[in-house]
Amino acid sequence: MTESPTQPPSHWQMARSLVLRWLVTSLAIFAAIQIVPGIEFVGPGWEIGLVALVFGLVNIALRPILTLLTCPLVILTLGLFTLVINALLLLLTAAIANSLGVQFRVDSFWSALLGGLVIAIVSTLLLWLAGEMPVRVIIHTGGPDR
Repeated sequence: MTESPTQPPSHWQMARSLVLRWLVTSLAIFAAIQIVPGIEFVGPGWEIGLVALVFGLVNIALRPILTLLTCPLVILTLGLFTLVINALLLLLTAAIANSLGVQFRVDSFWSALLGGLVIAIVSTLLLWLAGEMPVRVIIHTGGPDR
C-alpha cells in the first residue's frame, strides 16, 4: 500500500489552527481559574485571552530551553518534571500579565502546579475534540510471527 504525499497546510489552515489553539488555551486558563484555589483573575473576560497569548509566547520561548536544560530530570522522573516546568511557566505568565496591568494572580508554586495540570488536561481534551490532535489506533491481528 502506498501513501500519497500530504499537502503542506495552507496559510488559512495555519491561521485557523493558531486561533483555535489560542481559544482553547483561553478556555483552559479559565477552567484553571474556576477550579484551582490560589489562581485568581479579576477583570474583563477578554483579558483572559491576553493571559493566554502571554502563556503561549512564554511556552514558545522558554519551554524548549527549560526542557533541554532539565532533560536528565525529565527522563529520571519519566516526564513528570514537565509538570514543574508548566508550573514555572504559569508563574512567569502571571508576573508578565501583572506587569501589563492584567489582574491574573497565582499564589503559590502548588497552585501553579495544579493549574498547569488543569490547563494541560483541558487543552488536550479540547484540541482532541476539535480534531487538532488526531488519535491513531493500530490493531495488529494474528500471531507473533506476522
